[in-house]
Amino acid sequence: MDAQTQLELEAAAFRRLRDHLMDRTDLQNIDMMNQTGFCRNCLSRWYQEAANERGIEMDKAAGREAFYGMPFDEWRDKYQVEATDDQKAAFAKNHG
Repeated sequence: MDAQTQLELEAAAFRRLRDHLMDRTDLQNIDMMNQTGFCRNCLSRWYQEAANERGIEMDKAAGREAFYGMPFDEWRDKYQVEATDDQKAAFAKNHG
């Protein structure tokens, strides 16, 4: 496989993951962090960092909007719920 095809396939897989997570608004970021060690915010930060490494100025808010498909505050208000005590305890155990 040539490098351009590999790049295109990786980009397609990333877009599919992003779109899947846009459809799965029931899946909370804290659950993703507890199960996988990364969440939507991590993905948006990696996107932002990749842009910055290529000389494209992008701040945290722009990276999140590019990944979430809307401003993060709007997404949070629409879809994020307060973490349960069990979710918080699992997060503290895994990341504390």
